[in-house]
Amino acid sequence: MKISLAQRRARLGARHCLAAPAATVEEAVGGVVALHATDPASVYLSAWARVRGLSVTDVERALYEERSLVRLLGMRRTVFVTSVDTAACVQAGCATDIAARQRRLLEQHLGTQGHPENVADPAPWLADVEDSVEKALRGRGIATAQQLVDDEPRLRQQLHLAKGKPYASIGNVTSRVLFQLAVDGRIVRGRPRGTWLSTQYHWAPSTDWLPAGWPGLAPDAARAELARRWLHAFGPATVADLRWWSGWNAGQTKRALSVVAPAEVELDGTPGIALPGDLDPVAEPDPWVALLPALDPTPMGWSGRDWYLGPHRAALFDRSGNIGPTIWSDGRVVGAWAQRPSGEVVTALLEDIGTEKTAAVKAEAARLTGWLGESRVVPKFRTPKEKELSS
Repeated sequence: MKISLAQRRARLGARHCLAAPAATVEEAVGGVVALHATDPASVYLSAWARVRGLSVTDVERALYEERSLVRLLGMRRTVFVTSVDTAACVQAGCATDIAARQRRLLEQHLGTQGHPENVADPAPWLADVEDSVEKALRGRGIATAQQLVDDEPRLRQQLHLAKGKPYASIGNVTSRVLFQLAVDGRIVRGRPRGTWLSTQYHWAPSTDWLPAGWPGLAPDAARAELARRWLHAFGPATVADLRWWSGWNAGQTKRALSVVAPAEVELDGTPGIALPGDLDPVAEPDPWVALLPALDPTPMGWSGRDWYLGPHRAALFDRSGNIGPTIWSDGRVVGAWAQRPSGEVVTALLEDIGTEKTAAVKAEAARLTGWLGESRVVPKFRTPKEKELSS
């Protein structure tokens, strides 16, 4: 069965809550499975683009008061914000593998690159430090990294990495141990220490978000469910798209899809897959435009991007494959935007989209300027067009 480019773009607009806004931030997050959270601003700006009338407080309420959303490390060793039930799939289907690899690496570094001396028996030493940190955190309820260092001085253990190289460094294991506890699902990132743009978080026990603990999903079952959710949001797509988005190896991807049993489709001459029972055409949405932030989940949802990106890749991505702020029209990228030091959101269209759409883009830029107010957003990963516009 062939699925047209127009249909792919129609599904993107409808399911990603861009052609018609979501009612809540939870609905918006569900529409794209997870929001990228490496850059804290992306969480709020991705939600703003999908929920009319959204405030910073609305996002904070979902994250830190109602705790219907959780920030965790998952696909491709990247931090995301997602619903609690999706987080369980991410934890079992992605984070568990990452945790095992990172633990082996940290134990190796402790045993060979300790400063001023190596840790004699790294595995039990690390396990004991982790238990001590988690106990201290439960006693405090929430804590900063520095407070946990005060409670557990062994977090000051140093590593001398890349010894003898120009980029050699000596640093404490604090962030590595907290990372390990987080990717193991024992602690979570809570409120930031500063504003909503801060990258410094308080830590909290994971049971604050999941009082009964993680559900204990089997990894293969978790991956299959995550594949279903991704296919509903991003399908039809290619197997390579799923493998890239999830960070799974070929075997894990194959096993997940054997459970899902997707339908085979043709995407402009390329073999693709779709959820079974999700092949009927969707209605074409009304014309729409959107300003999406750097690392928004929509442009980062596929590895094959030409069908919505066109010839604009070089201007909109950095050298590591991170996308900057983009302007969208009816399911494709048509330009870029940035915020200047004055606070003004400025735009640059990379192709002609007509008078009405151009006016709609300007209106969205004005709306975003007003919403940001005194806040200044500089993407963590700068792209050529964003740097040009912001200067």
